[in-house]
Amino acid sequence: MADPELVRYTLDNGLRVVLAPDATAPVVGVSVHYDVGFRSEPEGRTGFAHLFEHLMFQGSESLEKLAHFRHVQSSGGTFNGSTHPDYTDYFEVLPSAALERALFLEADRMRAPKLTAENLANQIDVVKEEIRLNVLNRPYGGFPWITLPPVLYSTFPNAHNGYGGFEDLESATVEDCAAFFDTYYAPANAVLTVAGDFEVDNAKKLIETHFGDVPHRPAPQRPSFAEPLPTTELHGEVEDPHAPLPALGIGYRMPDPVNDVDGYLAYLVLAGVLTDGDGSRLQQRLVHKEPLVVDIGAGAGLFGPFEARDPDTFTVTLIHPHEVPRERVLAALDDELEKLAETPPSEEELRKVTARWTASLHSEHDRLVSRTLALGSFELLYGDASLVYKLADRMSAVTSEAVSAAAKALRPDARAVLVVKPASEGNNEQ
Repeated sequence: MADPELVRYTLDNGLRVVLAPDATAPVVGVSVHYDVGFRSEPEGRTGFAHLFEHLMFQGSESLEKLAHFRHVQSSGGTFNGSTHPDYTDYFEVLPSAALERALFLEADRMRAPKLTAENLANQIDVVKEEIRLNVLNRPYGGFPWITLPPVLYSTFPNAHNGYGGFEDLESATVEDCAAFFDTYYAPANAVLTVAGDFEVDNAKKLIETHFGDVPHRPAPQRPSFAEPLPTTELHGEVEDPHAPLPALGIGYRMPDPVNDVDGYLAYLVLAGVLTDGDGSRLQQRLVHKEPLVVDIGAGAGLFGPFEARDPDTFTVTLIHPHEVPRERVLAALDDELEKLAETPPSEEELRKVTARWTASLHSEHDRLVSRTLALGSFELLYGDASLVYKLADRMSAVTSEAVSAAAKALRPDARAVLVVKPASEGNNEQ
């Protein structure tokens, strides 16, 4: 079966465009991905990329506050935005007749969002409340995506808290916001994606009408966030006043997600072999047979796969009873990795993992919003939106030997181990 149709081109102001027509349902998705995320924020401004995402919904020079919400919802649509390590995205999903409305709204805030002291103060309070809800006042909040990177990484871009510290958020100024917008929110630093029920020629005309006159600004030079691999086991510890049980977060470095896609995919398959389903290696041993843990997970990326450039993180998280020593949990994990390193998994084991992952991928991309966002992020990070349609075949081509090699690379002397201690545990060692 041929890949679905994709049209890719670039406007004179540098805006990259991906069009993915699909007339199976009378809806259209529109997204804009900006090449700026947590790793781009300057020192002393933790959480700034996410804070700025909030500000982009606070009106523009031509639309009052909440107008974006009203225009989308009155059309029967949905919208949102999210911040990731290396990009920030915004989207709308609307009935296909409302395509021009979505394009106008995204072009309008790309041109001139309303950056005022009032909007900034209001959104700082909103973000602080979000942090309280999602991190500070819930069990295992921020575990592992906030708490593990400072153990595994040593540089500010890779190690800092992307949600932000209250002190940094409160010290942000309107001038900081204006400089951030001018630097990162240029059309040449963005990808516009339109997917769903539309005519390509009409979409091109509408895009030129609404985005063509957004002034060109050069895209910023993106620095390398590379840093050396660990040469020893790194250790960290946090106390969680809401956690009922102790936990471990283990982080390993992965192959470059962009320049070594197939090597990266081998780690995705490895994660499935280890923890995907009751028949997986670690579920069988650590949950059912011994048992040592009450919850376990493994995966590529702190937020999921394909959401960051190099460096990216392979994580294993384990929640275990108080009476189980963490050393015993780590020893069992290392033992299973050694077995995989010495004896590659069977073809049947691989096929189960890849079949389940492929089914999940197809199910996810059946949702127009997910497909729109995936096309935009792959165009931004990989320079090739069509890779979205090739992932399943490339994952199915991952060999047992490649998975075994990935397991061999997850060595104790090149990882970070984060211990999460319930407040009740105090300073008592297990």
